[in-house]
Amino acid sequence: MLDLSKLVIETPSWGYADSGTRFGVFPQPGRPRDTFEKLDDAAEVHRLTGTAPKVALHFPWDAVDDYDELRGAIESRGLQVGAVNPNLFQDPDYKLGSVTHPDPAVREKAVAHMLECVDIATALGASAQSLWLADGTNYPGQDDLRERRRRMLDCLGRVYEAMPAEQELLVEYKFFEPAFYATDLADWGSSLLTCLKLGERAKVLVDLGHHAQGTNIEQIVAFLADEGRLGGFHFNNRKYADDDLIVGSVNPFELFLIFVELTASDELPRLTIDQSHNVEAKVEAMTLSVVNLQEAYAKALLVDRAALTECQRAADVLGGHEVLLDAFNTDVRPACAEARVAVGGAENPIRALRESGYAARMASERETEQELTR
Repeated sequence: MLDLSKLVIETPSWGYADSGTRFGVFPQPGRPRDTFEKLDDAAEVHRLTGTAPKVALHFPWDAVDDYDELRGAIESRGLQVGAVNPNLFQDPDYKLGSVTHPDPAVREKAVAHMLECVDIATALGASAQSLWLADGTNYPGQDDLRERRRRMLDCLGRVYEAMPAEQELLVEYKFFEPAFYATDLADWGSSLLTCLKLGERAKVLVDLGHHAQGTNIEQIVAFLADEGRLGGFHFNNRKYADDDLIVGSVNPFELFLIFVELTASDELPRLTIDQSHNVEAKVEAMTLSVVNLQEAYAKALLVDRAALTECQRAADVLGGHEVLLDAFNTDVRPACAEARVAVGGAENPIRALRESGYAARMASERETEQELTR
């Protein structure tokens, strides 16, 4: 039986709430009304899959009055807290940036929020701060690009120094949107340079939707892992830009190749789902993403590494490719089903979810006029 025990997936609290497009938010029946109901949904996904015991939180979206109570609620559901994500993009003050903003008062506001998130992470027992900046410029001459980087390094350096030793800072990047001329953290190189400036506990976080078309993400994985600076992933899938589709729904071969590189290391980095379901049911979509991750991981474990190395050393161009294809084309669904059942999960999580009536119960129990902001 395949051993999937090393695969630990974080599901995102924000992935269970209402979402949509820049044109509007689409409410769904049974959407969680607060953080605690998001935890219920995350616990259901873990119950079905056996591989999603952590939940990543986003603040202030998940803010509560009592973080000891929140920690107890997480643990009582058989979950653990994942990374803590500060919000530095939604407040109107951040229109021209947060930690890169020309106004020192705005930068201080951003730093204060990140320090607040450090305290929240400490209270919850989280081991990572996961940072994505929307900072950038839309026009040449709008701001001094070098000065913006200096401002960012100053702010992040202060936060890094305040973090306890058990916490890491995961620095995410995105090559465009919402900034269209210059994004302050545009690629893995700019993120890595930032991490090298900050210290050993600063690592790069890769989001699969945050690259130009055709970018070889598995090569980025190899380079960052080799440098010991691969902090984690935000898994999703895309067809055009940052589509945030179900993991493995568009390009399953790319997902497999990424796991081939991930499993070449002794340990897996932090693996988090970050997707925004526009029209599909939330819990079902999250469950399917976890299943797709399990199958990609299982296929990567089947790669005959010795044969692959032999082909590479012999300059057998297609031989190495065929070794990978042999693993990718293997039907691992029965083995993954057996592995899930062995840890108390469902043989067929999607079918089990539908037959359980969970979605209908939540739609009835959570019926309310209250609207979530996300």
